[in-house]
Amino acid sequence: MALKKMKSLNFIKNSSIKQRAEQIGTLVKTRLWLKVLIGLVFGVLFGFLLGPAVGIFSPEAALVISEWVALPGYVFLSVIQMIVIPLIFASIIKGISSCESISQLKKTGLTIVIYFVITTTIAITIGLLLAYALNPGQYVGADALSQTPNEEITQPQELPTAEKLPTMISELIPTNVIGSILRGEMLPIIIFTLIFGVALINLKKKQAKPLLEVLSSLQDVCIMIVKYAMFLAPIAVFGLMTKVTSQFGLSTLTGLGMYILCVILGLLCLLVVYMLIIGLIIKQNPFTFLKNVREPQLLAFSTSSSAVVMPLSIRTAEEKLKVRPSIAQFIIPIGVTINMDGTALYQAIATVFLAQIFGINLGFSALLLLIVTIVAASIGTPGTPGVGIIILSMALTAVGVPLSGIALILGVDRILDMLRTLVNVTGDLTASLFINKFIK
Repeated sequence: MALKKMKSLNFIKNSSIKQRAEQIGTLVKTRLWLKVLIGLVFGVLFGFLLGPAVGIFSPEAALVISEWVALPGYVFLSVIQMIVIPLIFASIIKGISSCESISQLKKTGLTIVIYFVITTTIAITIGLLLAYALNPGQYVGADALSQTPNEEITQPQELPTAEKLPTMISELIPTNVIGSILRGEMLPIIIFTLIFGVALINLKKKQAKPLLEVLSSLQDVCIMIVKYAMFLAPIAVFGLMTKVTSQFGLSTLTGLGMYILCVILGLLCLLVVYMLIIGLIIKQNPFTFLKNVREPQLLAFSTSSSAVVMPLSIRTAEEKLKVRPSIAQFIIPIGVTINMDGTALYQAIATVFLAQIFGINLGFSALLLLIVTIVAASIGTPGTPGVGIIILSMALTAVGVPLSGIALILGVDRILDMLRTLVNVTGDLTASLFINKFIK
């Protein structure tokens, strides 16, 4: 009797374990965010084993292995970037065509521009306040600059003078759209798309309908390609995280800990601002919002590219946040180009950090110029990895901080780039919810 009871208990126990295993397997199969998270964790662990801290492999062997492991990641990024421009073109025009009138379109456009400028200014202000409160530059001596690796630094663009500004504004309208596409100039492409979309909706419905149907099919094809690419996403994340982790040992963080902490705290504060917008203004549960957007957040963290995440962000906004397609397809592609709050916050902290190391006192006028420069430089910058360094070089030039200081923070820029891209994508999704509520 006792033996029979024991067998029965073992059967129940084994069934329970099997059932739980099946539940976990189903969860992994149906949840992209969980698969991406697993790939991310294992990528960090494998990259750590390859890296200099463990010393199992020589630096040359580790580099070769990490490059091959990262190959699926490179393929994934290339596939997504391949369809970004046609998806932006189709999505923005479909979003414009969904507007009931030109007056509604003007209201939407004006509202989102004001919203983006306000949130970007808030992000920069948070960065400046934290940088002066924590004073991270005091923990790194100026002699550390002589020990930084000899990295090639992108030369900054010249700041426009008053007489050159009208010419620069006029050049934003592309004379050769194909040339802008080949050079990856996102803002001219978006301006062309906006002009094209406004002209299209002013045609008679009979004339506009064939082209709108073609654009709808183009959008569907792009989304289908994205769905195919998402099957590769967990493997891609594993490879990319392996490469990033294997390149940096713990020594990279030595002496820059307070600077990194300052940036992370700033990004967390900015996330709190978004949660306040969600909870107090949009009147939704912030924790439900975070649960719904975890997939694009994880992909943004892994790839460091808000442009790559854009198709998933649009789908998340429509399906999980219940944003109207006309709003999601209009706001998110524009936000990827001109809404970079996380990057703007980082620029402010990095500029003050380097100014403190060099012993440069930034007065009120310099800080005001810094805010204007970062806001202006963030507009039209492609949402791709490493672009923050280009904007930072412009900000440093504006306030007179030597560009040689960039070499000091290059080692940790990739890690911080991942974090600020996550915040940028969260900001785009918050903006789509905001516009969805107030623009009917």
